[in-house]
Amino acid sequence: MNTIFKRFFALINKMQPTQVMVLGFASVILIGALLLNLPIATQSGESIGFIDALFTSTSAVCVTGLIMADTATYWNGFGHVVIILLIQIGGLGFMTITTLFALITKKRINLKERLLIQESLNQFDLSGLVKLTRYVLLMTITIEGIGALILSTVFIPQFGLLKGTWYSIFHAISAFCNAGFDLMGPVSGKFTSLTYYVNNFTVSVTISLLIIFGGLGFPVILDIIKNRKLSKLNLHSKIVLITTVALILVGTSLILVLEYNNPKTIGNLGVGGKVLASFFQSVTTRTAGFNTVNLTAMHENSLFIMIILMFIGAAPASTGGGVKVTSIATLVLTVKSFILGKEDIEVGARRIGTSIVRKSLGIFLIGIIVVLSGTIIITITDPSFSLIEAGFEVVSAFATVGLSLGGSPNLSTLGKIFIMLFMFMGRVGSLTIFMAIMSRKTKKNPPIRYPEGKIIVG
Repeated sequence: MNTIFKRFFALINKMQPTQVMVLGFASVILIGALLLNLPIATQSGESIGFIDALFTSTSAVCVTGLIMADTATYWNGFGHVVIILLIQIGGLGFMTITTLFALITKKRINLKERLLIQESLNQFDLSGLVKLTRYVLLMTITIEGIGALILSTVFIPQFGLLKGTWYSIFHAISAFCNAGFDLMGPVSGKFTSLTYYVNNFTVSVTISLLIIFGGLGFPVILDIIKNRKLSKLNLHSKIVLITTVALILVGTSLILVLEYNNPKTIGNLGVGGKVLASFFQSVTTRTAGFNTVNLTAMHENSLFIMIILMFIGAAPASTGGGVKVTSIATLVLTVKSFILGKEDIEVGARRIGTSIVRKSLGIFLIGIIVVLSGTIIITITDPSFSLIEAGFEVVSAFATVGLSLGGSPNLSTLGKIFIMLFMFMGRVGSLTIFMAIMSRKTKKNPPIRYPEGKIIVG
């Protein structure tokens, strides 16, 4: 047995950081699936089946929120604890959790592990990574704790002390990690999420703020805590904040206008309720997965707006998914520079390097290809899904959102497998996966620059 472990760790040491990242997330998902597949995890005492257990575990670790069975009524206390632990591990990243155990046991963090932390947190250099990890853990506990405390003012009076406290903790973690799992239970066999609280200011705003903080990214939150003023923040933080606020405001405005008179969604609410519900739906598309209105009753143009917002997603080094707000902002700035005829891509008295532009373009195009091909695949594997239902499901999975129109439990076995793959790609990062697959040690060849070729475009 010791020989097997030695060979395994020797193999790990030979891997590239991106390969270890992919293997690490896959291992956590598999362990979670094995635990959720146990009969002791369900209310009925019967196993859910490995595919559905694997789907639930993937959704939890990838902080998505797509489910096979209602979280509140199907799983028991053991199942709920497993799910929330998977969500917390997935939200923080398995390398952050590994570093936590290393810090507790006072184990020295070596160079290989620092490279993995760097990859996990999307950092540019190796300096201060362990310190940053400590801040990440402290920030997570603090923000989730405050969120749970505020939610308890609603849930404890409604559900009682013990159940209300557990509900507060569960939903605070689920919201901050942008997971979208809830314990509210179904009504008439349909998943309700947080629709009961559509007019509840405390729950809607608290959950929204937890989603936003989780989606900003840990480096941005730390930068805000340190500097406090927008003018003193670094360029990355400024772009994340400005783009995030703009997307939320645009999403809120469009959903409010398009759904204003829809009696099946926000039409029967007061003006304040309409704004609150529109704001929540705009925020939740930032990869959270909660909803306070019936999504299947929304107009198709509203759903299309939500698909775009889901695809963009949250910020890098956050608990959210999508192609990331910085990628979109970089591409927008690139187009702006092209229109203005500028040589460099400039923003805030800074120049954006071509390597960042290439990476942003690569992430965007890979995302488009995955979503388009995925939508076609789901319409083939699951003909009962309409085109917009299939597209919504695929984008929701790839952007690790967790919202659904067609109902994830209605997917075929093949459809579930593909959705799991999209969730995994969305959480680990499609670019990271491709780099992990293509990573190999090659001999360095002398640099060669070929003559410029001419291509007619536009």
